[in-house]
Amino acid sequence: MRAVLQRVDGASVTVDGEVVGAITGEGLLALVGVTHDDTGAQARRLAEKMWRLRILEGERSCADAGAPLLVVSQFTLYGDARKGRRPTWQAAAPGPVAEPLVDTVVKELRGLGAQVETGVFGAKMSVGLTNDGPFTVLLEV
Repeated sequence: MRAVLQRVDGASVTVDGEVVGAITGEGLLALVGVTHDDTGAQARRLAEKMWRLRILEGERSCADAGAPLLVVSQFTLYGDARKGRRPTWQAAAPGPVAEPLVDTVVKELRGLGAQVETGVFGAKMSVGLTNDGPFTVLLEV
């Protein structure tokens, strides 16, 4: 599993003109991608890592600061554009594999005490954010 974590000062997801998830103030936007052989154990490890990773201001984690997370599924994290001019998506897991694992990440984060907002799996989403820093980290488990 992969996640692109962006330290934000607010972020939101809009689907069909309606805001479906938003966080305000300091927090993390997590774009989460799944590949074919990812497991529930990896999803739980990813959630734990995101919750405790010390990348907020003052080297604090979301756990330390009680900061919210906005989790958005993103199959394009497994796109491969090394050849030609058109990326391939062969490494991205199909929806029936990916959706339950993204749901596990969200469930695990909430179980750890996180305030979590989400996008809508498989929907065309508009993501708005204020990147704080800018600060962006690629996380793989």
